[in-house]
Amino acid sequence: MSKEKHHFQAEIEQVLNIVINSLYTDKEIFVRELVSNAADALEKLRFLQTSGQAIQQPDLELKISVTTDETAKTITIADSGIGMTNTELVENLGTIAHSGSRAFLKRLGEDKKVDASLIGQFGVGFYSAFMVAGSVTVQTRSCRPDEPGWTWISTGAGGYEIETAADLPRGTKVVLQLKEDAAEFAKDFTLERIIKKYSSFVPFPIELNGKTLNTVRALWARNKNEIKEEEYNEFYKYIGHDQEAALYRLHFSADAPLAIQALLFVPIKNWESMGLSRTEPEVNLYCRKVLIQAKSKDLFPEWLRFLRGVVDSEDLPLNISRESMQDTSLMAKLNKVLTSRFIKFLDEQANKDATLYQTFYGTYNRFLKEGVVSDFTHRADLAKLLRFETSALPAGQLTSLADYVKRMPTDQKDIYYLLAPRREAAEASPYYEVFQSRKYEVLFLSDPWDEFVMDHLREFDSKNLRSAEKADLNLGDDQAKAAEALSASEAEALAKWMKEVLGTKVSDVKVSQRLVGSPTVVTDPDQFMTASMRKLMKNMHQEKQPAVTQVLEINTRHGLIHKLNQMRQTDAALAAKVAGQMLDNAQVAAGLLEDPRDMIQRLNELLEQLMVK
Repeated sequence: MSKEKHHFQAEIEQVLNIVINSLYTDKEIFVRELVSNAADALEKLRFLQTSGQAIQQPDLELKISVTTDETAKTITIADSGIGMTNTELVENLGTIAHSGSRAFLKRLGEDKKVDASLIGQFGVGFYSAFMVAGSVTVQTRSCRPDEPGWTWISTGAGGYEIETAADLPRGTKVVLQLKEDAAEFAKDFTLERIIKKYSSFVPFPIELNGKTLNTVRALWARNKNEIKEEEYNEFYKYIGHDQEAALYRLHFSADAPLAIQALLFVPIKNWESMGLSRTEPEVNLYCRKVLIQAKSKDLFPEWLRFLRGVVDSEDLPLNISRESMQDTSLMAKLNKVLTSRFIKFLDEQANKDATLYQTFYGTYNRFLKEGVVSDFTHRADLAKLLRFETSALPAGQLTSLADYVKRMPTDQKDIYYLLAPRREAAEASPYYEVFQSRKYEVLFLSDPWDEFVMDHLREFDSKNLRSAEKADLNLGDDQAKAAEALSASEAEALAKWMKEVLGTKVSDVKVSQRLVGSPTVVTDPDQFMTASMRKLMKNMHQEKQPAVTQVLEINTRHGLIHKLNQMRQTDAALAAKVAGQMLDNAQVAAGLLEDPRDMIQRLNELLEQLMVK
């Protein structure tokens, strides 16, 4: 038979120009597209076999063979799949964006949804070959009984030729004659790298010059009840580039609101905490086992960047290059579904094995806290995952906010927390005394991030989160009367005198209703700014912050305050030094004293006067 000459449809040159010059940002994508098309053809054939339809050469192994000739500058990608007839060649390769797979399903007369792995877009991806090839030859033979073979040839411009070909095996062979500037793709190691990058999990063997490349199965697509633990471990080592087993593993699938198959891992080590650079996302996005985005930054929020694994979704509407998503709102939905599912998983693990979860939390709590601060959508659910030291439990034992709420007495309305570098410092803090006296539980926060977390969280289970420094609590009448206090007039006079002596170092001196064992405490006049937060803000911004004068509260039941009141009447100068020292002591306790030189000089003077007496 003579050659048949065909012209591409009218807009073919324009579309080809887009495909070749604009559509793909990386020329190596052509390998992925042609291998993916080959896999689609094999999947269609397997479907026909399982449905009992007769095919020619039924004993041919289902595989993809890639061969290179560096001297001739050719690449050949062959499959033993469904193949094409003359008519199908014209429809599939002569019409841009013609969906061969959809036409295939229609011919089968299927009204209901068939295995989605059959549905591909054979046609457009094929034309990516012209980015690197000066001419493309397709040799194909349909699986239909007694159908002959055909050869299709095109240079990508004007049209193509078709002629019969004798003695072809079932399937399709695509031969690319590479352009001079694309000769590197004929190198064995170049193609091996590309195939392993994009097509490692294609469900058919891929051979490159006789060597099988895809030896790891797409574990996420299998039933998890059929997968052995060692298979999970080997898969994680492969995709996670880690020699240690993962701390957590989440393998799940969902049909609604999106079709998702995911296999996610939490490494046992937090690489950021080991002094390394900021972790990059390590979850790859696949569509029907073909890589779409390596290390996708869109699948999860930034705070989940420690995850490793794969997500495969059949519902992604890919553009014709498969390189970018057409529908960013759908990606946002995918992000929300995945994130919500992983947060639910962590909550389940916390309830299932509190000890293991505490190990996870010790390693990754900063990421969860970053999520509370930055991710409004999931903030409430993330709050359930937080854990803190607490006055109600022994040292080292953490509590959740939910458990804290369960322990609250009926007269307690808020959740209280206190930031201190160590538990011992928190328990010795003057801010803690009223809570200890009233038997109210206090969360002890030792991480400087915790105060930002509480500031963004604001409430939990309809209970306000309140800093112990800002709590409007008093000891109660019975407790206040337990120790003899200065009379109201004496207390007022002493406070007035101390304000005069201390001058601009304090904004006010008040009688405290919450101190038990401490003579003084300083509080910040800004109701939203605690001493620890002010210090942290200063450290972050470095530049000199405007001076802030605190309110000094005095415990008129304390012996030192009694003696100070007496001393100011007999030795006002010495009493003034003692008052200054009490202020400095309170600032030290609050972590606010920046320059101790004046305090040390005054302390030495007081010691000298004491020694003289």
